[in-house]
Amino acid sequence: MNIFSENICPEISTELNIIIRSMSQIKSLADLKKKREEIRTGLDIRIKATDPENHVQVKVAMATCGIASGAKPIMEFFVEQLDRRNIPGIVTQTGCMGYCFAEPTVEIKLPGKDPVVFGYVDLKRADLIIEKYIKEGELIDGIIPINYETIDSKE
Repeated sequence: MNIFSENICPEISTELNIIIRSMSQIKSLADLKKKREEIRTGLDIRIKATDPENHVQVKVAMATCGIASGAKPIMEFFVEQLDRRNIPGIVTQTGCMGYCFAEPTVEIKLPGKDPVVFGYVDLKRADLIIEKYIKEGELIDGIIPINYETIDSKE
């Protein structure tokens, strides 16, 4: 049953109906706080997704070679740490970037700048990427050089 259908956009209507259905699962203050955080996180992701150029964008290569090399904890680290350090960012996973030899690989795009790909990213390097490159704009070791040209760059 769709309670909220009139004069509300379909996405919000669907979201509100899901919330109402889940309210019966809330039995304590802790459950309510957990549900509030889930909703805030979902809204935050949607807001950032509508304007990605004004946020730090982190893409973690999660193809088979990336996952086998430990990309999943790296992605979780970026999600957690950007939030903890109040850095407005979007962390997504991507397929193969073609740098299997350097997995885990992470592409970082700062607002108004070209993307930079880092290879051999472990938790220590991920922390360094956040502290030095994302926060200060300082390049660090581990950058994979561009090995291609785009059609636009040949003009």
